[in-house]
Amino acid sequence: MTTEDATTTDLDRSDAPPEPPAPGRESAVRTLSRLWPYVRPVRARWAGAAVTAVIASCLGLVFPLVLKWIVDGPVTDRDPSGVWLGAGVLLALGVAEALLFGLRRWLVARPLAGVEAGMRADLYGHLQRMPVAFHDKWASGQLLSRATTDLMVVRMFLAFPLTFLIVNAVTIVAGLAVLVVQDWGLGLVLLAPAVPLMAVCYRFEHGYAEASRRAQDQVGDLTTVVEESVLGIRIIKGFGRHRSQARAFRELSQTVRGTELTKARLLAGILGIITLLPELALGTALVLGTVQVADGDLSAGTLVAFLSTALALRWPIESIGFLLAMSQEAATATRRFFEVMDESEEDPRVHEQAARAGGRDGARSGLRFEGVEFRYPDAAPDSVPTLARIDLHIRSGETMALVGATGSGKTTLTALVPRLYDVTAGRITLDGRDVTAMPREELRTLVSVAFEEPTLFSASVEANVRMGAPDATPDEVERALGVAQADFVRRLPEGTATEVGEQGLSLSGGQRQRLALARTVVGEPRFLVLDDPLSALDVHTEAAVEAALRRVLADSTALVVAHRPSTVLLADRVALLSDGRITAVGTHQELLRSSAEYRHLMSGDGDHDAHDAAEAGEAARA
Repeated sequence: MTTEDATTTDLDRSDAPPEPPAPGRESAVRTLSRLWPYVRPVRARWAGAAVTAVIASCLGLVFPLVLKWIVDGPVTDRDPSGVWLGAGVLLALGVAEALLFGLRRWLVARPLAGVEAGMRADLYGHLQRMPVAFHDKWASGQLLSRATTDLMVVRMFLAFPLTFLIVNAVTIVAGLAVLVVQDWGLGLVLLAPAVPLMAVCYRFEHGYAEASRRAQDQVGDLTTVVEESVLGIRIIKGFGRHRSQARAFRELSQTVRGTELTKARLLAGILGIITLLPELALGTALVLGTVQVADGDLSAGTLVAFLSTALALRWPIESIGFLLAMSQEAATATRRFFEVMDESEEDPRVHEQAARAGGRDGARSGLRFEGVEFRYPDAAPDSVPTLARIDLHIRSGETMALVGATGSGKTTLTALVPRLYDVTAGRITLDGRDVTAMPREELRTLVSVAFEEPTLFSASVEANVRMGAPDATPDEVERALGVAQADFVRRLPEGTATEVGEQGLSLSGGQRQRLALARTVVGEPRFLVLDDPLSALDVHTEAAVEAALRRVLADSTALVVAHRPSTVLLADRVALLSDGRITAVGTHQELLRSSAEYRHLMSGDGDHDAHDAAEAGEAARA
């Protein structure tokens, strides 16, 4: 398979979250009722808007009655003044109806925009509190579409379809009552399509709900592709893969188009039926009414009023399909919103375990791993754990280097300290306190992390550094930049106020890494976890950073992932991690003497197999 083919294949796979429940398992009404906590604060204005719209719509049913009076009265009696009076009444009714509908719009616009903003704020806050394991399995495009498109659909539903489902239902019932009162026989003719229409709407709801869910999930996948293509534009251009990316995008776009066409066909079908059956009933009533007028059994004014009332009911009836479609889309959007909101922010069993574990082991006992085991949340329960039986004690004020081959579990182990993931078994303590018993805010104040892949935000240099300590003073920011040897900041156009751009891509890899390191040390944290933070630096810059970093490490308890001897020499002791287990602990010199695997890793000699080196090390220890 070529690189281009591989790229296309990767983009063709679905990045959707775990399979959602089938739409039929929960009705649209039940799903939409979950919006009540968000709607409740604005219920008075929304109810006022609905009542206003009902009154405005019912005013439309007065028009036929005025027409009946005009035809049977002034027109029959040849009374021009009566005709002008009737026209004035119709004009007043029209103005009142228009003003009431305008008032309805004003009543709902502002509060429903607040409902959307509140839901979006809750979703964003929830995403910030979710563990990293959640973000590992959810594509960013899926989350983005839920926070934008889906919430816009919900707001539009609350502002229009929900109101008019109520308004049109009241209008249809009131209108049919008026028709039956005027002539019960013709009224029953117009009522005849009601049963088949209800059956058609029931079938339409189910099919449209499935198509709507597919479409919104596919839009999420498409959003993911666009986002990845924008963030990875340098890779795409660098390897000349714009054609394969464009082909993958077109294929996903065609999939979305096909689903949207399916929705359009379903909607067109129900609109056709909803329009046809009432029109047939209306035509039949017109013929029968005309015959009755000719026979003298019905007045012309009554027939005009009857037909005018029936015509006034056309839009409320014909809009049923459109309103049902929007309701199903809103129900799907609501399901997608609550699929994220229903995700547990943390496992309550963790707190139970922490409570049983007890309190402190000592005021300043450092960082300790006790029987720690970890497997990723999506791994099978009987799979080999990524980390197994980790027992490691980093004494207070000590720096421990963590060394191991690629894939041995170093980054995973460091991620357990700030609880980016929770341990599967065992526990981790900071000065004797189990990390799972600590509020995350407190834990992440005590522990500061620097990742191998630095992530910067579209903000100023100072704002990026302050993410490590929001209350840091300008002097503390300068001190942190000095530790990271980030003197290049002074040469930027606006110094620390310079915007670094999205992902910090306007800076070099080494510059981004130094700013990330400054962010880590600016708050002078009690515990430091550094995941090979100097990998992108040249030899001379690395030496300068290490010299400054020694002073910071002297006041912290630190775990440092290291791949180079120069970084290892920052540490007081070294732990060797092999296949998810700690196989040796000692000083750099001790491990050089006793462990062949460690010597192999430090020498960077690629001519020998790491497994053979590990076996040789075991033999030496024996």
